[in-house]
Amino acid sequence: MDFKQALDNKVADYDLLNHPFYQAWSAGELPIEALQSYAREYGALISMMPKGWETLNDAEIAAEETEHIDMWADFADGLDTTVSEAQIPEVKALLETTDKLFSEPTTALGALYAFEVQQPATAQSKLAGLKEFYQLPETVEPYFETHSHNEHEAEKLLAYIGTLPSESHATVVQACEQMSVALWDALTGIHDAECA
Repeated sequence: MDFKQALDNKVADYDLLNHPFYQAWSAGELPIEALQSYAREYGALISMMPKGWETLNDAEIAAEETEHIDMWADFADGLDTTVSEAQIPEVKALLETTDKLFSEPTTALGALYAFEVQQPATAQSKLAGLKEFYQLPETVEPYFETHSHNEHEAEKLLAYIGTLPSESHATVVQACEQMSVALWDALTGIHDAECA
């Protein structure tokens, strides 16, 4: 099995589109308080993304990710909230996992892939839900509009992974799985806190 298939299998096991939180969002069934909590809590993860790309010495994408932090702040602002320090234990655990995985290139590749490869589909789903069901200012949309057609980051990561010696691939796949689980668990934490 090639490394892309191995990575995609790990991500598929924790496909965020199948998470009850995102399914409720796309059906317009999330209370506004849950969206606010998500904007506040998850913003800390968005602000860590430049670090992952800096670990890979990719200044171009790191700069893009820095711009996306401001877009996320606009999303939070449109919900009458602001990004703050994570309070939900599962989100804190996600941030710790991300920080650890982003500390060296091989694990950063796997962690970033788990996040980036899902972004286009989840962004499309969330954007559609926002437009159809939530009467919110248009400032909530640009982050998701940008990411709904943002396949180049996952493609770039695969190219980087392809340059690694094959014995490194298992470490990349393991990091991808760790990140996939942590992303799923963080959504569960927000869902349980706001929708239980």
